[in-house]
Amino acid sequence: MSIAGIFRPGMRGYFVPLVAGVLLAASAFLPWVIVGGTPLKGVPDVAALWIAGLGVVAAVLALLSLITRKNSRHPLLLIGLVSLGIMFLSWRILPQTAGERALTISQAFAIVENTPMGAAPDALVGSGIYLGLAASAVLVAFGLTIVVRRAARPYVAAEPEDDV
Repeated sequence: MSIAGIFRPGMRGYFVPLVAGVLLAASAFLPWVIVGGTPLKGVPDVAALWIAGLGVVAAVLALLSLITRKNSRHPLLLIGLVSLGIMFLSWRILPQTAGERALTISQAFAIVENTPMGAAPDALVGSGIYLGLAASAVLVAFGLTIVVRRAARPYVAAEPEDDV
């Protein structure tokens, strides 16, 4: 099997989940939360490790589908749904948690230094979460094409010929 065999017609669509899987894995190493101008990367967090692993598995599945010409849309749909759920929860929970943690730290410094407490720094969502959300949404959309493709060919029952 040569590298040129990957670019044959019919399976070229699997380049989409291949790129989405690589981007999903890369999003774990980008900043997920920015607290007061300080970016916090996702990698030490357990959710980011799951995202990196799911991205690698999606990329490997897509590459194997390109090489072997076998369909792997159902596993890619499952990987996309799990990663989309993790990324959505991270998008909703992590900035608030990081902001509360920064407030607690600023209160502790104010107590120790005997100074008035300042305002808590703002916690914003970083680019890693947005990239992960987009990549996992692409994986889900690609996995759902198996459902759309099957629905496009409805089963038509043959007319019974009992009239004769």
